[in-house]
Amino acid sequence: MKRFEQRVVEVSVQRIDGTASSCGRDVLAVEEPLEIRLDYGAGAGRTRRSITVTMRTPGCDVELAVGFLFAEGLVRRREDIERAESCGPPAGSLGIRNLVRVDLSPDVTVDEKRLARNFLTTSSCGLCGKASLDALPAASHTRLSDGFEVPASSIHDLPARLRSAQTVFDRTGGLHAAALFDAEGHLLGVREDVGRHNAVDKLIGAQFLARAVPLLDRLIFVSGRAGYELVQKALAAGIPMLAAVGAPSSLAADLARDANMTLLGFVRDGRFNIYSGAQRIRREAGADAPPDRVGDRRRGPPGRSRDEQHGYPPSDQLPP
Repeated sequence: MKRFEQRVVEVSVQRIDGTASSCGRDVLAVEEPLEIRLDYGAGAGRTRRSITVTMRTPGCDVELAVGFLFAEGLVRRREDIERAESCGPPAGSLGIRNLVRVDLSPDVTVDEKRLARNFLTTSSCGLCGKASLDALPAASHTRLSDGFEVPASSIHDLPARLRSAQTVFDRTGGLHAAALFDAEGHLLGVREDVGRHNAVDKLIGAQFLARAVPLLDRLIFVSGRAGYELVQKALAAGIPMLAAVGAPSSLAADLARDANMTLLGFVRDGRFNIYSGAQRIRREAGADAPPDRVGDRRRGPPGRSRDEQHGYPPSDQLPP
């Protein structure tokens, strides 16, 4: 196995094409465990403990850890964090450091009940393995204000703009991405990971460290489905609009509706569904489609869709 960089590796494969076989090389996205350790308390009562292990693609590990802590409600302001660093010995054949230590300010009070999340987080689900239902992040009762609007034409452009920024996806085809855009559709940041929730944590963690949260005039676009946890993370950061290439879940739609968040799904091939917050989508005059075509993911022009041309698979073949 040859190392390209920490986020991808090259491996030997045997390719089968009908009855013919050949040897070749392929590039895979790296998946490694990351342990997040928290150091908190004052004076002699200072406590250090491991709070979770998540499976992730290496890169932006500190941002991932900070975004995770922010989404969990363990930190609320940049000043809550004294220091955050990637540490630990290089591990495995790739020599990756799989530990991030976050030191909280002495005046930060940590609710021990919020730390009841000592488990392995898979790359596909950040909530899997919760110690109890009480350990789930509390749903915010804050309703997002109106005022942020995005033209429908800018929404249609999101898949192509995200796709052009996915450097590791180009090599592997196996990573999710989360991207931050302004109201004009300008790309402000993008993060990739094998896990949707990790990509969002990295993206929001970077903004938190830059003291840019809350993100009241931004939208977030994700390359996969929009589940409850992604809506919860976006809501924690004050983001008024979440758009996804794939489908939202029913619980995600409920949470977005209760919070007055705009939730968009199946953003691809020049169409999308609005599940809540339609007032933030500005539509051009005469742009309405017939009722049976609006947001219908099952229909489209013959041949490859525009998103397939940009490298995304058909909607029924999106990664989990």
